[in-house]
Amino acid sequence: MDSKSQRRDNSEKEYYSRRLSGGRLKQVYDIAPPRVRQYLLAEIDEILKQIKTGDKVLELGCGYGRVMAALAEKAASVTGIDSSIENLKFASKFLSPREKFRLLAMNALFLGFADNIFDLTLAIQNSISAFKIPPEKLIAESLRVTKPGGKILLSTYCEKFWEERLEWFVLQSKAGLVGEIDWEKTGQGVIVCKDGFRATTLSERQFNLLLKQFDIRYRLYEVDGSSLFCELTK
Repeated sequence: MDSKSQRRDNSEKEYYSRRLSGGRLKQVYDIAPPRVRQYLLAEIDEILKQIKTGDKVLELGCGYGRVMAALAEKAASVTGIDSSIENLKFASKFLSPREKFRLLAMNALFLGFADNIFDLTLAIQNSISAFKIPPEKLIAESLRVTKPGGKILLSTYCEKFWEERLEWFVLQSKAGLVGEIDWEKTGQGVIVCKDGFRATTLSERQFNLLLKQFDIRYRLYEVDGSSLFCELTK
């Protein structure tokens, strides 16, 4: 990665902590239009299908606990990590009536867990791009903390979901959650705001090229016509 790209990624990481954390992050989901809400629920449903009773689950980038709240109903335990203290404070309140979960401030690149701890490790809703870290390092660290025979689930947006995704970002922009959309730079799966925010995705081709670096069984499949899931089995 060149220095310009590194500076841009660092700026976008700071953007999340400054403008898209805690209550503001929850507002992003609260204003989602019906088709996007369907997409969000479909991702959770897909994960629930993969969880077995007794599983220990790790969510990378847990935000305010939106997904953890659902997973805790089925898993034996759910651990959520996030680099934003504001998110974790909000999640602690959001999840307070529930048990079986823990929240930790942690960078997904340097997970403070021993090897082979979790049955399922997940980073959904385009986290593989939104984290702004090298995706191969994210995968390697996820594999390290996942048990042999366990699974890693990653997801991004389907290319066919572009219009719905763009509509959602327009609503976020109008609500002042992200900057004004830069229409000259937005397109081909990339959404750019005039305040420097930039949202990218991984295509199926890019996923395949990325996963060739690992000697591991995986499959790519669509869910709900909105998500592209990558399932890796350790």
